[in-house]
Amino acid sequence: MSDAEAAAFIAGQKSLQVGTIDRDGGVHLSTLWFAVVDDRIVFETYTKSQKIKNLERDDRITVLLEDGDAYENLRGVMIKGRARLVRDRAEVTALARAVMARNHPGAPAEALQAAADQMSAKRTAVIVEPARVASWDHTKLG
Repeated sequence: MSDAEAAAFIAGQKSLQVGTIDRDGGVHLSTLWFAVVDDRIVFETYTKSQKIKNLERDDRITVLLEDGDAYENLRGVMIKGRARLVRDRAEVTALARAVMARNHPGAPAEALQAAADQMSAKRTAVIVEPARVASWDHTKLG
């Protein structure tokens, strides 16, 4: 995919698969909602989660967005990079609000803000700083 196609594909996805490195070197996978802020994928999760513990030890991260239910329809974007952990409560609140607004279109702004304020007390936000991006679109195979 071109950069513009990849950006449009990412914008159309709901869930983000997140891979971090466990203490034993294995991969820890989880799926989260996300947003794109300043051309970076962002998400927030509980500070005590395994993802955050892993990223505190090793900030390498891989995220995947994909779709398609048959080989000829498979599409995806994989981003490998480093995770920037955000703990400042005001920043976490702003990023949590962006994730919630993206995933709850039409929700009242004050409800989104109240939820983000409450969530940010126990959460860390993650900004994915890309080092390598790979994409594929089997619909182009012909």
